[in-house]
Amino acid sequence: MKTDAIQKNFTDVYDGVIPKRVPIGAVLPLEFCIQYGGLDLGKTQWTLDGVYEATDRLCGELPLESAPLGTPRYPAYLTLLGAKTYVMGDSGFMQHPEVMGMEPEDYDDFIKSPRDFIIETIFPKLFTNWEKDSVSRALSFAGALLAHNDYQNKHAAIVKKLREKYTFYTPPIGSLGGVTAPFDYLADFLRGFTGITKDIKRCPEKIAEACDAVLPFLFEKGLPANPHKYGQTFMPLHMATYLRNKEFDKFYWPSFHRLVEALHDAGQPCYIFCEADWTRYLDYLWELPEGTRFCFEYGDPHTIKDKLGKKHILSGLYPVTYLKTATKQECVDKAKELIDIMAPGGNYIFNFDKNPFVMSDVNLDNYKAVLEYVAQNSNYANAGERSRPAETHSETRRVLALAETKYRNIGCSVPEGLENVIAPILTKYQDNIWAFMTKLL
Repeated sequence: MKTDAIQKNFTDVYDGVIPKRVPIGAVLPLEFCIQYGGLDLGKTQWTLDGVYEATDRLCGELPLESAPLGTPRYPAYLTLLGAKTYVMGDSGFMQHPEVMGMEPEDYDDFIKSPRDFIIETIFPKLFTNWEKDSVSRALSFAGALLAHNDYQNKHAAIVKKLREKYTFYTPPIGSLGGVTAPFDYLADFLRGFTGITKDIKRCPEKIAEACDAVLPFLFEKGLPANPHKYGQTFMPLHMATYLRNKEFDKFYWPSFHRLVEALHDAGQPCYIFCEADWTRYLDYLWELPEGTRFCFEYGDPHTIKDKLGKKHILSGLYPVTYLKTATKQECVDKAKELIDIMAPGGNYIFNFDKNPFVMSDVNLDNYKAVLEYVAQNSNYANAGERSRPAETHSETRRVLALAETKYRNIGCSVPEGLENVIAPILTKYQDNIWAFMTKLL
């Protein structure tokens, strides 16, 4: 684990300690870095050629404290599977069209066994090469798995090289994950925005049952190989702000709450991106495990700090559009205004309301000026004091107390007496395959 000042600023915040200064959590995505390097967006996402050189120049220009490049969508494995979930448009951007992998009459089958239903029914609908004969399906899946691993390794090597050169915050290996809330999972790929909206009126009880049923699957999906208090599982919240309060209370909150608690109990904090304005749900968010991390898109900073700042870690709220429309001084003044509200008492990481997706989203000089201001003008006079009470739960990993969904029947004959040696080896490979499958949806 790195011991430089930037590293410690982040870990102090995560530990409930006021750091020497406010850490900077801003991250630039792959597409932004490709455009900065003047590279062809579509071609470069396939090869990653030139990405390190372009990002290296960008990192030399900006005082970033978190490694760029994010978590891209890999076009090779999606193409090999014939994915309808993400497609590359003519502009070179990976786009998520509205898709529907499940019909309303399928709820009962899904609730009975979400994992089996996803593999047997939803995959064939959303991945066209899954619909083919068994040999073609096996070959396309094997090719997709290899393509995913190759791309992931190449991407990880670039990020590792950047982290070694620059003083980025570096979480423990294997401690980053990603997942969606159960209701969002239904809306994203299974029923689509239109379908889930109709289902709220047509079959509301089935939605609640489906959210509960898919919890163990999403827990496995969101729990990384090495759960750690300095890692995090990213969870973007999509649909909540489209719901009425009573719908949120019935359909969204219960399973979402349980998922965040389950990951926390397993030693894995959640980093939750609250899309749109979550003001009416702030009292709910207070109930989540202490030290949960939030990035807010919209809302009043005073209200958010007042309601959540003593228990949870806050970020976001700086409008990234301001970096394009305002003068440099106005951008710096906005950062000062936000820090004056959010930084006192700690539990704060500076970030924008969203990452700039393309170069045209921001004036890069303004972006740099804001980051420089935060790095030079957000020191704490009371560094080292506690920002929230020390957690009292055991550091020992606890397992989610939900229905078991593991698939441990290896299905292979092994020599008598060697089961204890062979089974873990075979299970490891099966786990790797399942981990890839969970990333598909």
